Parts: sequence; C-alpha cells; structure tokens
Amino acid sequence: MAPYENKTKATDVSAEEFIANVEHPVRRADAETLDLMYRRITGQGPVMWGPTMVGYGHHHFEYDSGHSGDAFAAGFSPRKASLTIYGAHLQPEAPALLERLGKHRLGKSCLYVNTLADVDLAVLEELIATGYRYVTEDLNQAQT
Repeated sequence: MAPYENKTKATDVSAEEFIANVEHPVRRADAETLDLMYRRITGQGPVMWGPTMVGYGHHHFEYDSGHSGDAFAAGFSPRKASLTIYGAHLQPEAPALLERLGKHRLGKSCLYVNTLADVDLAVLEELIATGYRYVTEDLNQAQT
C-alpha cells in the first residue's frame, strides 16, 4: 500500500495576514474574535493549514488501517457562507453543549455557524476547549 499523504498541510502563510484580509467585515471581526479565543484556550499561536484553515496545536493520528498523519488539534475557517469550526463537536461532552449553543449546523467533523452573534460565546468556548482537550489528551492516550 502506498503511504498516505495528507492533502491539507501546514503552510508558511501568516495567519494574522490571512485573517486581516478576510473580505467581509463581519466575517473578519468574527475570525479575529475566534483567533483570540483559540489562542487563549490552546496556548498556541495560529498556523495556516492549506489556503483557508487556521489551526492551533498539533495532533498526530493513526488509523487501524495504518494510515497516519498530522493535523491541527483545533481550528476554524472564515468561509464566505459561514464560519467553519473544526473538531469542536466530536468529544463526549459535545451533545449537551450543542443543545445550548444557539443557531448552528453540523457536518461530519465540522460545526457551522453563520456569525458569532448567533451563538452563546461561553458555550462555544467550552466546546472548543473540551474538543481541544479530547484531541490532544484523550485521543493521544488512546493511541499509546
């Protein structure tokens, strides 16, 4: 089997510059708020993954199939249609928190929010914190 290679990789692009250049003013302000929130929660600075994902921390994963790789532990993307928040709803605490979050949609590994004004920021912060802890501590312990 050929080695698995992640399509999305960390880049040298400045996350701060990327956020500052988000075209829509509300989306840019929300991205700035999320950046500060993620920095506070993770203790990590932002790194761009691919052209549009802002990631914090690091996670090495390995599947039963033998595929392994590296990804950010928590992150977001200020897309035109909505804010995409990665990995904040996969942990055991997520269902109860999502009931209190406010207006959102779920994807397989993404949480979609139109604007931060639509959600309870304290609940979002708890989702991000528990999701980050789940990826960096719980999953890492399970893999060892």
